[in-house]
Amino acid sequence: MHNCLAIIKREVGAYFSTPLAYVFIVIFLALSGALTFFMGAFFERGQADLNSFFSFHPWLYLFLIPAISMRLWAEERKTGTVELLLTLPISTWVIVVGKFLAAWIFIAIALGLTFPLWLTVNYLGDPDNGVIVASYLGSFIMAGSYLAIGSCISATTRNQVIAFILTAVLCFLFLMSGVELVQSFFQGWAPSFMTEALASMSFLTHFNTIVRGVIDLRDIVFFSSIIGVFLYINTAVIHLTRGS
Repeated sequence: MHNCLAIIKREVGAYFSTPLAYVFIVIFLALSGALTFFMGAFFERGQADLNSFFSFHPWLYLFLIPAISMRLWAEERKTGTVELLLTLPISTWVIVVGKFLAAWIFIAIALGLTFPLWLTVNYLGDPDNGVIVASYLGSFIMAGSYLAIGSCISATTRNQVIAFILTAVLCFLFLMSGVELVQSFFQGWAPSFMTEALASMSFLTHFNTIVRGVIDLRDIVFFSSIIGVFLYINTAVIHLTRGS
C-alpha cells in the first residue's frame, strides 16, 4: 500500500506540474457546460435534473480520457524512464494500479469541479438528488473503464498519438455495440444470443440505466470487470517489458 501511494503521489504531482492538468480541466468544464446549456437545452427543458449534463459524458470521455491515458506508459517508454521505474523493488501490479488510480483521481477532481451545476439545479428547482448522485457514480466508474482501456493501449506503444487513436477507436466500439443501428445490422443474420451479448457490452446501455437512478449490480460489475480485465492485460504487457 505504501508503494502504491508513492506511485500515486508521483503521478498526480506530474499532472499538476505541467499545464496539461489545467488545460484538460478547463476544456472539460467548458465543453460539459456548453453541451449542457446549449445542445442539451438545460433551461428550455424546464426540468430540474442533470440529464442534459450526463447524457454527453460517454461522448465527451471518448476524446478527453484518451488524451490523459495516452501518456501513462507511452511517454515513459519514449523518454526511457520506464526502465528506471521498472527497476524499483515494486511489483508490476502495484505500478500499474498506482498509475491508473492517479489518473482516475485526476478525472475525479475534474468531475468534482462540475459541482456548481448541481447547486444550480437545486437552486432552480427540486431535483431528485439520489438520481444525481447515482449519475455521478456512473460517470466516474465509466470514466475508469475508458481509462483502463487507454492505459492498456498506452502500454503497447511509445507513440502517444497512436495510443490516443487506438483508445478512442476501441472505446467507440464499446459505445456503439448497444446502438440500435448496430443491433439491427447483426439481427439480420446473427443468432439472438450474439446480439444480446453485443448489446450487453455497450457502455451506453449500462450508463443510461444508472443515469435513470437505477444502480443495478450488473452495471457496476460490468464496468468493474472492464477495469479489472484491462488492468490485468496492462500488467501482463508491462511484465513482459520488465522481463525483457
